[in-house]
Amino acid sequence: MKFIHTADLHLDSPLRGLSSYADAPAERLRTATRDAFHNLVTQAIEEQVDFMVIAGDVYDGDWKDFNTGLFFIRQMGRLRHAGIPVYLLYGNHDADSEMTRGLELPDNVHVFSSRKAETFRIDSRKVALHGRSFKVAATTENLLPGYPEPVAGWLNIGVLHTALEGNAEHARYAPCSVAELQAKGYQYWALGHVHEHWVQRGDVTMAYPGNLQGRHIRELGARGALLVTAEEGEVTEVERLEVDVLRWHALELDVSAAPDLRSAVRMVGQAMEQVLESTPADLPLAMRVVFKGRSSVHAELIADEGQLRQEVIAQAVALDADRIWVEKVRVATEALEAAQPSSDDETQGAMAELESLALSAQDDPDFIRSLQADWQALLEKLPHDVLLAAPDLSALRQDPLAQMSDRIRQATPVLMARVGQDARSSS
Repeated sequence: MKFIHTADLHLDSPLRGLSSYADAPAERLRTATRDAFHNLVTQAIEEQVDFMVIAGDVYDGDWKDFNTGLFFIRQMGRLRHAGIPVYLLYGNHDADSEMTRGLELPDNVHVFSSRKAETFRIDSRKVALHGRSFKVAATTENLLPGYPEPVAGWLNIGVLHTALEGNAEHARYAPCSVAELQAKGYQYWALGHVHEHWVQRGDVTMAYPGNLQGRHIRELGARGALLVTAEEGEVTEVERLEVDVLRWHALELDVSAAPDLRSAVRMVGQAMEQVLESTPADLPLAMRVVFKGRSSVHAELIADEGQLRQEVIAQAVALDADRIWVEKVRVATEALEAAQPSSDDETQGAMAELESLALSAQDDPDFIRSLQADWQALLEKLPHDVLLAAPDLSALRQDPLAQMSDRIRQATPVLMARVGQDARSSS
């Protein structure tokens, strides 16, 4: 017997921040969650699975476009024609959704009640599925005590949308512990809410499939669902199904050894090529490039962000313009220690004091506020095409206070190197 466990579809999840990027593949990103779910349904039909479990968050909160709901119903219809039932539990995002309240689902879809935990039985397979949907988004109590006792001699599957043991990256909805799940007596726990893939095997198998499609740079790498095989009431295999249609990747590059800017940029191209070779050929990549390390090219890297971005994009285009989109270029390098301009104690003391002032400025609220007005006025004068070419400048204009301290920190080594250079020239 085989079934698919999926969760956190977040169909048509709004793609925040893409308006800042003129070259973003917006259409491909906009349909990615749908395309991934379509792929999963296709695999379910091809594998001839016995049923599918969806452990919450089909939709994305109070999303009012009913085309999203109609798309989901079409996919449920495909499964119905293939004779595949679906056991659906609503999570915190579904509780806020108008589609959850307003659209009638096909008769092959069985929805767990939000009033109390209930059990669906598949007599022909001796399978019992236990679950309870969220009635409201902010469901913060432990739902587990209300789950029914296991059916003796059957495969018992618990379906639960939960921040298991208070996962730090997700809201504490329906929290419970691993020990509580193990003590319930079910053989498999089909979990949802946490977007990262996680499986713990044993007498009791607990699993998060993760979400089907990465939607931003914090959801990196392969995404998909789980194909679970069971025999005589025991789980025998859990296989990951990768169904994502676009993959996010953070390319962190140590440029400490790069002698100049050209070499650093070439290193990006070489690293991109390696990522392409290790990624399935049909998958495009949304890539963030981060320069790291203590480097002699630090000043050149931060001198012109727009130009640096174009240099990185050129490397991507040369490799495969259709497969790589550069989401962002960040410089997190540090400058090498600036040489002291002379051995004169007074000069060295002045340099040390200047460096101390520059470094402390980022923690001085009064200084930051006084600088904000001048900086904002300058940014407002920049042409729109310049802001599009340098998304970080656009972000700085939109939220200068959040960006200012980091800019001062980046500029300090450049300032000190320039002062040291001027001092040497005049000596």
